[in-house]
Amino acid sequence: MDDELTAGYSVPCERCSAVNWGVSDTGQFYCKSCHNIIERVRDVEETEVLSTSSRVTTLSRKSFKKNEKVLGKEWMIIEGFQFVLMHQADALLALGVCPQFKNDVLCHFWRRYLQKTKQAYTENPISLGRISAEPCQNVDSDSAVESEALSDVSLHSGPSVSQGSDLSLGASAGHSSDDEASTSLWCGSADATGYLNRRNQRSHHLMSMPRTLALCHLALLWVREAVTLADLLRFVSEKHIPYLNIHEVFPEEIKLFGKDASIFRVKSIPSYQRVQEEAQLLARVMELPAFPSISPQCLLHPGLLSLRYLTEANLPDELHHWVCEVMHRSGLAKVGALTFDHASAAQRKSPISYELLACALIIVSMKLLFRLNDNKEWKLSEKADHHNFADIPGSGLFSLAWWYETVLKAFEKAKKREEQQTASQMWKSSKAMVFRKKDKTVNLKRRRVVEHLQKSFQKLSGPSPDTLHSKPSSFIFRWGEGEDSDGPSFHQTKLHHVMKKEREAHTTANEKYWHPFLASRGKKPCKSHYAEVEPTLPRMYVWLLELFSFLLRVTPACMHQEVLRVEQQFMKCRRFKRKKKTTVEK
Repeated sequence: MDDELTAGYSVPCERCSAVNWGVSDTGQFYCKSCHNIIERVRDVEETEVLSTSSRVTTLSRKSFKKNEKVLGKEWMIIEGFQFVLMHQADALLALGVCPQFKNDVLCHFWRRYLQKTKQAYTENPISLGRISAEPCQNVDSDSAVESEALSDVSLHSGPSVSQGSDLSLGASAGHSSDDEASTSLWCGSADATGYLNRRNQRSHHLMSMPRTLALCHLALLWVREAVTLADLLRFVSEKHIPYLNIHEVFPEEIKLFGKDASIFRVKSIPSYQRVQEEAQLLARVMELPAFPSISPQCLLHPGLLSLRYLTEANLPDELHHWVCEVMHRSGLAKVGALTFDHASAAQRKSPISYELLACALIIVSMKLLFRLNDNKEWKLSEKADHHNFADIPGSGLFSLAWWYETVLKAFEKAKKREEQQTASQMWKSSKAMVFRKKDKTVNLKRRRVVEHLQKSFQKLSGPSPDTLHSKPSSFIFRWGEGEDSDGPSFHQTKLHHVMKKEREAHTTANEKYWHPFLASRGKKPCKSHYAEVEPTLPRMYVWLLELFSFLLRVTPACMHQEVLRVEQQFMKCRRFKRKKKTTVEK
C-alpha cells in the first residue's frame, strides 16, 4: 500500500540516504529505515467541484500548523467526563445492572453535580480565571498535570436546562470565544487550563477520573445493586469497565492532545480508600439525601454478603448463624447503621463499607469459635481429625488445619496468577498521547517503533496476554469436585466440636476471646497502627486478614481496622447489657 502512495518519489532520505518511504495515518511521508518525517504529504483527491486544481501535492509548514490548531470541534472537559461516565454505565448495564441505574440515577447525579458545582445547568456558571505561569513548552510532561492555567477560560451563562432534558452540554455550559481559544495553551478543549489549576480543583470540586468511579459507586448504592466497591475496582482492573486508556474510544469530535491528555491520562487504578473518600465528598457536594435503607432482604446487607464471602473462602455454612449473631449483638444490623448518609457524624469518621463489614464479622466469628491464638485452633483441629478418621456416622467436622492447607494452595496460586497478569498487562496505550507540541513528532515515531516490535514479538510468542480477557465473575475461587476446582469443598462440614450445650442452648466451647487494645474513638479517625502491632499478632489471624484483603483488594491494615471497629461495637453492647442486668437484679 505504501509503495502505491509513494510511487514517483525517489528522493533519498536526508538522514540515512535510503529510498524507503512510507505514509503515516496523517498522510505524512516518513522513512521506514530511520523513521525520519519529512514535510511531503501524500496526494489527496480534491472533492470540491469549483476547485481550479484537481490535486494537492504539497503542504507548507505554515499551513500545516494552522490546520493543527483547529482539530475537531470546540469541546469542554465536562463533555469528556460525560462521555467516560456513559461508557462506564453501558459496561455496568452489560454486566447485569438494572436498567434504572443509568438513566434514572447516574444521569440525575451527573446533572446534579454539574448544577451544584455551577459548571452547567445554571444561569451563572463558574469562571476559571487567568493564572500567570511559564509557557507550556518549558513545562515537563510529567509536571503538566500540576501546572497553572495560562489563559482566560470562562463558562458563559446560558439558559437553564431541565433535569429531564438531553445530556448535551453545549448551551448550558457555554463556550470560549475565538480570542480565548487563540490565547489558550496547545490543547483540544476550551477549558483544560482551568481544570489543571489546583486552586480551581479544590474550590470548585472539579471532576477527575477517580471521581467517575466514585459517582458510579454512589449510583450503584442508590439502586442497591449487589456490585460492591471492591467488585467495581476488580472489574476495572480486569477491563470489563472502561477506565485505563479511555481516550482510545473518544469520538472523532473530541480531539485529545496537549493539556487534555494530562487530565484523562490514567497511570494506575485508584485504591479502595481513595474512591470511598471521593464518593463521600461528591455526596456532600451534591447535597444528596439519605440513601434508600438496606433491608435484610437487600443483597448489600452484611447478612447476605457474608454468605457470599463464606462461599468464597470455603468456610462452613453453619458459620453464617454465628455471623448473624455477632452482627445483631453488636448493633450493626440496625437499618440506621447500614444506610448510607454523608451527613451522619459516625459515617463521616468511618464510612460504611458493606463488604468490609461482612468479612470483619466472619473473622470475629471465627475468633469466637476457634480463638485463633496459634494454639487453640490446632487442638480443635486434632479433635475434628480424630472424629473424621474414626468413620463415625454423620457429616464430617470442620478441621481448620485441613481447611488452611487447602485454601493456602489456592491462595498462593491466585496471588501468583494475579502477579503474572499484572506483569503481562499492556499499560501503555495503543494510541499515542501527545502532551507537548514539540514532542509530537518524537511520540508518533516511538509509537510506530513500538507497534512494529509488538507485531514482531506476537509472531514469535503467539497472541498477546492482553487479548485474553477472563469472563466477569463475582468469585475468584471454585470449590468442589472437578478438574477446574481449587480444592475440596468444606461448606457442608459441621461445627459440633466447637460448641457446647448449656440450658438447652448452644454456646461456644471456647470461653476466652482475645483482642488488641481497643482505643476510644475520638472526633477524628485515628490512623492505622497495623504495621507496628502486626509482629505481635497471631499468625493465623494475620493470614486471615491477608486472605480477605486479597478478596476485597484492600490492604490488611484496612481489614484489621474494620475488625477492631466490629469488636469495639461488640464489647460495647456486651458491657451495656451486663450493666443493665446488674441494675435490674439490684
